[in-house]
Amino acid sequence: MSDLQKYISKRKQADAGFAENYDEGYAVFKFGALLKEARIDAGLTQDDLAHKLNTQKSAISRIENHSDDVKLSTLERFASALGKKLEIRLV
Repeated sequence: MSDLQKYISKRKQADAGFAENYDEGYAVFKFGALLKEARIDAGLTQDDLAHKLNTQKSAISRIENHSDDVKLSTLERFASALGKKLEIRLV
């Protein structure tokens, strides 16, 4: 277990508020990181993707950094512009 994982584990045990919000916050962060990684893998900058989607670079940044409040239709357009397909699953 890494030092970071040890810290998070101890912090969750000591702080109920942190524990309650950590997993949801991490999931949102991880999703935004996946969107950014897909954009980079497609060889596009935020400016490039914004141009493809007819929007501003700041909108792409917002999607990647605050992916918890993005419309499904926007995510579908984002994926399509990267040559990808959006797939959603309930597990």
